[in-house]
Amino acid sequence: MDASRVWTIPNVLSMLRLALVPVFLALIIAGMDIAALVVLVVASLSDLLDGYLARRLGQVTRLGQLLDPAADRLYIFAALLGLAFRDLVPWWIVAVIIARDVGIVVLGIVLANHGYGPLPVHMLGKVATFALFFGLPVILLGVAFPAVNAVAAPVGWAITVWGAFLYWWAGVIYAIETSRVIHIPRVSDPRGSDTLEDQGG
Repeated sequence: MDASRVWTIPNVLSMLRLALVPVFLALIIAGMDIAALVVLVVASLSDLLDGYLARRLGQVTRLGQLLDPAADRLYIFAALLGLAFRDLVPWWIVAVIIARDVGIVVLGIVLANHGYGPLPVHMLGKVATFALFFGLPVILLGVAFPAVNAVAAPVGWAITVWGAFLYWWAGVIYAIETSRVIHIPRVSDPRGSDTLEDQGG
């Protein structure tokens, strides 16, 4: 399977999921919370489906590996911005999440300047992203259905704050790993490229 392919069924599903991000944001800002939740459910199901199809059809591609986490982050940002715009969540939590991702971009630039690609995704980062991707919709669920807000609000906030903490914890791990990697001595590869002298554990 050519990992550089673009037009695969899983990738098309991922692109459609990305196209729904501005729709999701607009619905939240407009106060159409039930419709926003429907869009989010559809996007989440498409996420599960494209992952299944990619493995089942042997269509795992580099583009797909980039689109999936990008879509997750954009839905998190959209939920944060939409809810903050309506004063349903404080702007400080928006700043906390965005500042962490700006930091990750900076680390990526540092790695690239030293000739390295991005670091492997840490499991803690995956857990943090899942917590945010789950916690914010629970908050939105309580807004959409006031009858369940007494339960949804505290549960959603607990998961979201915990997710933000783990998000930054993972960011610190990435920063430490970046520092370690860029200080590893490099040796010349016979093929004309530089390689790590010690890959570490």
